[in-house]
Amino acid sequence: MSQEDYRNEGRREPPSHANHGGKRLAPSSRPSSRPSNLPASRSSSDPEHQTQPRPRKKRKRLGSWGILIYVVCVLGASVLLAGVSWMWANDILALNKAPLTAVVEIKEGDTVDQVADKLKDAGLIEYKFVFKLFCSFTHVSGQAGDDDAKITPGSYELNTDMDYRALISSMGSSSANRLTTTVTIPEGTTEAQIFEMLEKAGVATVEDLTETAANYDFKFSFLQGVLPLGDAKRLEGYLFPDTYEFYMGEDPVSVLNKMILRFDEIFTDEMRQTMTDKGMSVNDAVIIASMIEKETDGTDQGKISSVIYNRLNKPTSETAGYLNIDATILYVTGGTQVNTQADTPYNTYTHKRLPPTAISCPGVDALKAAVNPDSTNYYYYALGDDGVHHFFRSSSEHQSFLKSQELYKND
Repeated sequence: MSQEDYRNEGRREPPSHANHGGKRLAPSSRPSSRPSNLPASRSSSDPEHQTQPRPRKKRKRLGSWGILIYVVCVLGASVLLAGVSWMWANDILALNKAPLTAVVEIKEGDTVDQVADKLKDAGLIEYKFVFKLFCSFTHVSGQAGDDDAKITPGSYELNTDMDYRALISSMGSSSANRLTTTVTIPEGTTEAQIFEMLEKAGVATVEDLTETAANYDFKFSFLQGVLPLGDAKRLEGYLFPDTYEFYMGEDPVSVLNKMILRFDEIFTDEMRQTMTDKGMSVNDAVIIASMIEKETDGTDQGKISSVIYNRLNKPTSETAGYLNIDATILYVTGGTQVNTQADTPYNTYTHKRLPPTAISCPGVDALKAAVNPDSTNYYYYALGDDGVHHFFRSSSEHQSFLKSQELYKND
């Protein structure tokens, strides 16, 4: 046996006799998985071949300056965030604001973005972005005037005591902060003059009122068949002259409907039945009343009405069915000089019967006179030097009177 074999033999462990009744166990016949040509592994107790543990990486510790910088950054970011949040909260809740009152006009179709611009320009809010974000969270959207919009067109008196929620609610249709104005419409005013008055009062523009009068189909039976949609004159005579309170910036449909509704109240069922019994319509009464309103001196509506009816109903008389009303021509031409040859269907010197529409918006006395005229044989009338009308049965009487009055000496 060689020395090497001897050393290996000495390293073999004696076979275990435990649990085998002192019998030797035959060596395993299973071939070893280790290749025979590899040297036996060395014992793990061999210090030269023991696996050395990897040294752990030491964590870099922040120095005192690093800790200080970190703390300062965290505190700075917290202070900045708190400051911004506080400024936003002040704006949302209307805290610490200087006293200010401003009038803000919201127009039809204004978006939340445009409303925010107007509030910012008026000095009522500081942060448009925050206001728009608040509107988004509270479901305030759409355009002013939409059916489901919370903001309504109009002029509103707002102040810096109002938080965001109060500002929005104050721009709603039922807001007590919505500005109103009182407009008095005199009897005999034309539709065009009424629209100018309303625009001057800040109620609505002439353009919007005219467009609405022409194209909106108001649900009143007496307007059916007056004039087709598209002609603004279809409401002439139906905007009842009275004193009204309107919202500034009010919806034109609401404005006109309010005045037409007042006419509907004044022109009673009895008056309508009387016109039906005459074989005439409500529109006929309105046209006649509008001429009376333009011609009367304020005391003689019934007599002027009788002249108009006599001329209409007796075409074989001296007037031959012509109304010969100066005011119908002036309605179209304007001014004070009457051109009896003017080429217009409103020329009642050249066109028989009633003009196409009313020529003014008559009051209650003129409407009553149009429905129930005085019973007379008058066909002519003229204003005298005394400032009142004088009535005549014949053309000769009429002409004699004109020659006697200084008022007509230069004609």
